[in-house]
Amino acid sequence: MKNNSIYGHLQKIITAAIFLFISLTQSQNNASISGIIYHSGIPLSRALIVLKPVGKTSISDHNGFFSFSRLSNGVYTIRVTNMGYKDYIQEIILNEQTSKSLQIEMEPGIDLNEVNVISRSEKKNPENLVNARYSAMPVIIIDRKTIELMGSRRLDEVLKEQTGIAVVNNISGGARSVGVQMQGFGSEYIMVLIDGQPMIGRNNGNFDLSRISVSNVERIEIIKGASSSLYGSEALGGTINIITRHGVIDPQMRASLSYGSLNIVDATLEGETPFLENKGTANVAANYYRTDGYNTNSKYIKGTTSPPYDNYSLQGRSRYKVNQNSYLGFSGRYGLRRSYMQKDFGLGHISGDNQDEQDLNLSLSFDHRFNSSLRSITRYYLTHYTADMSVAWQQNNSAVTQDVFKQTLHRIDQQFSFSSNNSCQLVGGFGGSIENMNDDALTGVNSLETFFSYIQGEWTPFEKLKAVGGLRYDYTNNFGGRLNPSFGLQYFITPKITFKAGIGTGFKAPDFKTNYLVFYNSSSNYLVIGNAVLTPTLQQLQDDGQISEIRQYVLNQTAGKLQAEKSTSYNAGLVVEPSKAFKIEGNAFYHKITNQINSIQVATGTNNRIIYTYQNLPEAVNKGFELALKLSPLKNMEISAGYQYLIAQDLSVKDSIRAGKWPYSQNIHDPATGNSYKPRPSDYWGIENRSRHMANSSIFYRYDPWKINANIRVNFRGKYPFGDRNGNQFIDKYDIFVKDYWLTNASIEKQLLKNHLSIRFTADNIFNYTDPLMPGQPGRILLGGVSYRFFKD
Repeated sequence: MKNNSIYGHLQKIITAAIFLFISLTQSQNNASISGIIYHSGIPLSRALIVLKPVGKTSISDHNGFFSFSRLSNGVYTIRVTNMGYKDYIQEIILNEQTSKSLQIEMEPGIDLNEVNVISRSEKKNPENLVNARYSAMPVIIIDRKTIELMGSRRLDEVLKEQTGIAVVNNISGGARSVGVQMQGFGSEYIMVLIDGQPMIGRNNGNFDLSRISVSNVERIEIIKGASSSLYGSEALGGTINIITRHGVIDPQMRASLSYGSLNIVDATLEGETPFLENKGTANVAANYYRTDGYNTNSKYIKGTTSPPYDNYSLQGRSRYKVNQNSYLGFSGRYGLRRSYMQKDFGLGHISGDNQDEQDLNLSLSFDHRFNSSLRSITRYYLTHYTADMSVAWQQNNSAVTQDVFKQTLHRIDQQFSFSSNNSCQLVGGFGGSIENMNDDALTGVNSLETFFSYIQGEWTPFEKLKAVGGLRYDYTNNFGGRLNPSFGLQYFITPKITFKAGIGTGFKAPDFKTNYLVFYNSSSNYLVIGNAVLTPTLQQLQDDGQISEIRQYVLNQTAGKLQAEKSTSYNAGLVVEPSKAFKIEGNAFYHKITNQINSIQVATGTNNRIIYTYQNLPEAVNKGFELALKLSPLKNMEISAGYQYLIAQDLSVKDSIRAGKWPYSQNIHDPATGNSYKPRPSDYWGIENRSRHMANSSIFYRYDPWKINANIRVNFRGKYPFGDRNGNQFIDKYDIFVKDYWLTNASIEKQLLKNHLSIRFTADNIFNYTDPLMPGQPGRILLGGVSYRFFKD
């Protein structure tokens, strides 16, 4: 009955969206944009011109000429792409049925997706003055076209193909605990935002990125390294900011449907239109996604290791011009995921694992421009997340565990931007938030209240030097205040060589679950007790006869002593362009984390139940380097590759081994020879789930006469530690490792009917690689899809 009701609601939503689209399609189309594309006085043919937000495309002729006709009044962004030249981006305003004629000079070179310190900016998010170019840390920008060419469906599929980023499972968090890892930072240190506002709802610290469809995403901005000076607490290791579609000139609609392996269905309906004589714009997208799930350990488990689920999402964004200098903006997103997973452990032990998740995000903004130099945006944001999780033994229908978790965040933010001249740009603001949790397993928990203020700027003191800097103060009612500065610079040594460097700081206050949650995982037979309630909970368990031993030294050093985590990130590198068709970038990073929160065993319960709590580690380090290159050996062909080397270690483990402190003083056992020996600091491999080597490469090609786009992408991840097998409490070479592996993906797309119709075939994990220790990696996935765009030619 629930599914029927959901299908009924979805049908009503789609019908309403179609009706809205049809009713608002009246528009005047009398303006035009034309131009000539050239380099050094020579016309460039076969250049691709994309006009946003209408999505129209054109190809320059042998004279370099192109044109777009029957356009409405409004603001457009034109982008010209030609292999061997840097992308050209310009904003154009059409009013009173005017026409624009352009002379576009293309600059030799190619653009990497990686943008460091400052770059030519993409189209900005109109409802947020803070943007990625004000970060001192390296930035990756993934645009809409790249996402479409990859054939990706969920956010995690896009991110795991980027240099230095991995999507991993936290086994202790259950099959659904999937998160992103970036330059050694785990998911709990990566802030996920939509249009600059933080998302909530995490499983064991991990934010499951597969909850988010990329169907309505304009671009993704990724900051690698501490960026609390921009976004505050939770951004200790970096941010992922998802910018949704915005800006409308002409009414248009897109419907797409994909189907393939695992009975995957991905259906999307998008519509956008101006209204009230182009004073307002509206974008709406509805998406339905479902999968049967899969099993990566069929030898021991019947059923699935990754759950089947149905995912529904509805997202909209609207902007209205109140007067010549003021805009009112509204955005909203609703997501619902329902999943049920059955596991057969043998001997009649069958568990049923049910989980329902709901997301609601609402935002209201007022944008006012006082003059050409000063602008302000006032925003209110509400997000609410609910998860109802339960596990039951099917043979007697007895509940093993149930957890109903609710989280609500109210946030208000006042931003200002000031530009005195072309050499100086400033963005500042202040705000606050109130966060509440309601969990069946949480008791005596108060709300978390925060206040913040910040200022960031960009400065060009002379032609060869650009600098960015930021300072932010955050205050929380539980952990006091913290000041986070950042600074970066970019120096153009020669026209072909650029040096860049940056430093940033971050912090992360212990969250509600780390302090207060008491959680039992029945399938793995372990119990996690929040640090703030550790002593009374252990005492209660002991009084009930459920404790066999308590590690008193751990209890004494951890109970009630959890502190906020802090990090400092350093980054430096070179960008070299030896020719117009080749670009390479090298970048070294060093992240120092103090008071890092990690789990530790504090007791053993009856029936060998392991009991964990949380402690601060004195100091941890993530360090390494990244390389990225891009070249265009042929017209309309682009080849890119990336590599990361990473060392992620807890320095206190090394110090303890060196000093012979328990428990790291235990002998290391070699199972092959049976020999044991005293540990050395060099025997410590590093932190779990981190690979020392990661690499990726891709080839994108477009054959214009047939209007075909094709690509192949290869991703490599080196071996990484899974768990401590010999019980000496740190990872050495004799412990359990996930083997290194390669994943190969490909996609091909054919455009028909004047680009209205697209047919796509996608193959993920072509060689069908799976591993029981990787429950989040499915086998081969084959998908066929079709999409149709409704717009005026």
